[in-house]
Amino acid sequence: MESSSAENGFFQALPVLRNQFQDDPTCHRVLSLFLPPIILEQVSSGIEKTGEEALQPHVFACVTDAERNLPYVLGSGKDAFGQPVSSELVVSEGWRTLQSLGFIKGFSAQGYEDGLGQYTRVVQYMRCLLWEASSAMTSCPMAMQDGAARLLQLQLASDQLSPLERTVFQNAFDHLNSRDPKRGWTSGQWMTERTGGSDVSKTETIATYLPIPEGESLCDPIEGITLGPWSISGFKWFASAADSNMTILLAKTPKGLSAFYAPLWRFNSTLRRTASGDKGATELNGVTISRLKNKMGTKPLPSAELVLNGMRGWLVGEEGRGIQTISTILTITRVRTTMAAMGYLGRGLAIVRAFTKVREVGAGKGARARLFDNALHLQTLSDMTVEYHGMMLLTFYSSYVMGMEEHAGQDQYPPPTAVARITPQGDYVVPLLRVLTPVLKAYCTKQCIPLLYACMESLGGVGYLENSETEYLNIARLFRDACVLNIWEGTTDVLSTDLVRALKHPKSGNASMTALDMLIHEAAGGGDIITSKWRALRQTIERTAQEDLLSQARDILWAMAEILQASLFCVEAKAYPDQRTQEMCNRYLSKKRFKETTSVSKSGDMRARLRSNQEIVFGSEVLSWPGILSSKM
Repeated sequence: MESSSAENGFFQALPVLRNQFQDDPTCHRVLSLFLPPIILEQVSSGIEKTGEEALQPHVFACVTDAERNLPYVLGSGKDAFGQPVSSELVVSEGWRTLQSLGFIKGFSAQGYEDGLGQYTRVVQYMRCLLWEASSAMTSCPMAMQDGAARLLQLQLASDQLSPLERTVFQNAFDHLNSRDPKRGWTSGQWMTERTGGSDVSKTETIATYLPIPEGESLCDPIEGITLGPWSISGFKWFASAADSNMTILLAKTPKGLSAFYAPLWRFNSTLRRTASGDKGATELNGVTISRLKNKMGTKPLPSAELVLNGMRGWLVGEEGRGIQTISTILTITRVRTTMAAMGYLGRGLAIVRAFTKVREVGAGKGARARLFDNALHLQTLSDMTVEYHGMMLLTFYSSYVMGMEEHAGQDQYPPPTAVARITPQGDYVVPLLRVLTPVLKAYCTKQCIPLLYACMESLGGVGYLENSETEYLNIARLFRDACVLNIWEGTTDVLSTDLVRALKHPKSGNASMTALDMLIHEAAGGGDIITSKWRALRQTIERTAQEDLLSQARDILWAMAEILQASLFCVEAKAYPDQRTQEMCNRYLSKKRFKETTSVSKSGDMRARLRSNQEIVFGSEVLSWPGILSSKM
């Protein structure tokens, strides 16, 4: 016998993390389910490339740098003699590099490029999902960038804009959708104040119409775009992505809460630019950073308290209808927050799969075996995989419906046969998306947290460590960051309340219920437990007053989320009759009490159970999809 030391003895072989697009059978399945073959062939190699790039050493080095060198505000806000100076936010080189890669890869811009029609969001968001866990949270400002781009796109479609407003909005839209890091903009979304988080009714930021003389100031001295006629002052309590180039924010006017666009920077001809006294430089547009937030996770993301004092902006939409206007952004940021949750969970499961292949444990009587052959471990991991799979089905179905709403009236490739049956028609697209969004965001972001914790637990003590020296195994970082996802963009209670209000809305509520009715009936086939449970839930919603439903709102949202996932599992099982798909469907329906079943997981044959669990976790032989590498991916 020989004792071990720090340098000799047993060392666990490092898990090998594979391209998640190749390794994760769920990623393949949701794309093949929601994309026509002609689109799938076109985009598959580009998506695969994104999955490969997300695992490169230089990307993880940037993540580690962003985690170690956290953002800070330079100086004290005063010069050497006490004069106020513009706040300067400093972020790490790793953060800046990852943000530049996000622009180049078009994680926001792709949503506004031609070629994929109603399937644009499915493709875009799969690429975002594969990149998410390697983004060091640069995905957050890019989500708001995506939402701001959609809002301005809708404004530019209006014939109510003045020529100057059209020029200003088009300029911002072009920056938001540039793949050039030197030209691309990210966006903030400033709503939260001390009076409440998602409750903006007591907003204390005030906007005053106060035009400035033409040409006195410029937000962009190169392009010569003038600053807006509204002067905005107030205090924003929690502004994520404080290094963004622009923001969409809420402020009160004489007509009520309104939405505004404002650039973060402006040109000041009197500002001293150099030590020798040259004048004319850029400064923050009436914004001072009061302090940065010290958070449990998402630490590389600069979140700040901001003082606004005469910030110049442009009214977006109708004055007094700010909540309705900014809801366009919320739809996108809520879906992208869900995509972040699925990206973290997908990476967590990928790490566990890789560990399961190399870790050996005692198997009795002195024998040892890989976790791959451990019956209990594989049972646990297969249960987690089924939960993940159901949420991915719901997530990408919602993305598909979003794409339909954004590309309504355009010529489209017909959807795959399985999805055609559950594709909402005409006037039902928007009402369906209206209820899918809060259900999706609340349920999936909440459920991913215990599942990610279970991934961490699967690695034992190593999973609990901050593995920055081997960053690709750092599930602890993913867990910390994931904990915010069911808080921002609406907490679980806020979204549950939002769902009840949408379902009980006097104008659109009935259309939303009818859209859900058609979806669930077509998916489940009618007459089974899924349809019965939905019918009972619908009756409860219709027969109960809104104020009486609010205390049950979480239960309603959870029931609806699981009914929708069960329905989508049935759609998938009808489209793909292979044993793995059927077993996953049976397990989900049984666990959620939609079906009494004797699945393989409950059979007495231990070897059959193990084989079934291995197939669920690792998939059958990975498909090889020939594809054309898109120049835009």
